[in-house]
Amino acid sequence: MKPIRVLIAKPGLDGHDRGALIIAQALRDHGMEVIYTGLRQSPVQIARAAVQEDVDVVGLSSLSGAHKSLFPKVVEALAAEQAEDIPVIGGGVIPAEDIPFLEEKGVAKIFTSGSPTEAIAIYIKQMMNHETRAAPKKVAHIGIAVQSIDMTLPFYQNTLGLTLEAVEEVKSEKVKVAFFTIGESRIELLEPTSDDSPIHQYITKKGEGVHHIALEVDDIHERLKQYREEGISLIHDAPKEGAHQTQIAFLHPKAANGVLYELCQPKQED
Repeated sequence: MKPIRVLIAKPGLDGHDRGALIIAQALRDHGMEVIYTGLRQSPVQIARAAVQEDVDVVGLSSLSGAHKSLFPKVVEALAAEQAEDIPVIGGGVIPAEDIPFLEEKGVAKIFTSGSPTEAIAIYIKQMMNHETRAAPKKVAHIGIAVQSIDMTLPFYQNTLGLTLEAVEEVKSEKVKVAFFTIGESRIELLEPTSDDSPIHQYITKKGEGVHHIALEVDDIHERLKQYREEGISLIHDAPKEGAHQTQIAFLHPKAANGVLYELCQPKQED
C-alpha cells in the first residue's frame, strides 16, 4: 500500500510552527509522507496545495484563536476545488467549547493541546482504513465501594426507591456485589470479602464512595488493542470475567484524570 500523504498547514497569521513540526515528524515516524506548507497560508492556498500534492488528509494547526473562522474556510476551499473528499483535522490552542461548532462545519476531528501525537497518527490510519471507533454504548453501571451491603441497602431501597435485582459474589475480585437497576444502567454496591480485596484497599485509603464507572462496549478485545497502540495506561491488558459472566477490563485512573473506568462486554447470547 502507498504511504498516507498528509498536508500540515498553519492558516492565518500564526508566527510559530514548533507544534506543527513536532506533529509532522511524529506522522513521518509512522510511515506517512508529510508536506508542510509553512506559516501564514490562506485557506485557498492550503486547499490548492492539498489538491496539487494529492494528499489524503489535511491537518491544520492554529494558535492565534482564529480557528473558528479559518478551519471552516479551508473546508469550503477544498469543496470549491472539488476536493471535499479530503478530510480536514485540526489542533492547537482550541477551547473545548469550540469543538462542536468546528465539527458541524465539516472538520472531521479536533485534537486539543493535550492530545498525544500517537493518538493523531492512529486516528489518521483508522480513518484511511475506514475504521471507526464507536463510542461506548452506555454507562453500564456505577460501582460504589461500601463496608457492608446490608448496612447500605436501606438508603437505596427505601430512600431512593430502587429495587434490589440480585447479589452476587465475584471470587476473582474478592468482592460481593449488589445490583440495582436504574433506567438502562445499574448502581452496584461493592463489598470486600477479604482484606486483600482491591475494594478493601480502596476503602482503607479513600473511604466509602464512588469507585468506578463502567462503560459497555461491543468488542472489548479490539478496544483494548487500540488503547495499547495509543499508549493508554491500562490495569488489564486483556479482559477477565466479571459479574454476570461479562468480560471486563480496567483503564488506569491516570489515563482519565483520576477516574477509574471499567470496560465491560456483556455475555453474548446463544
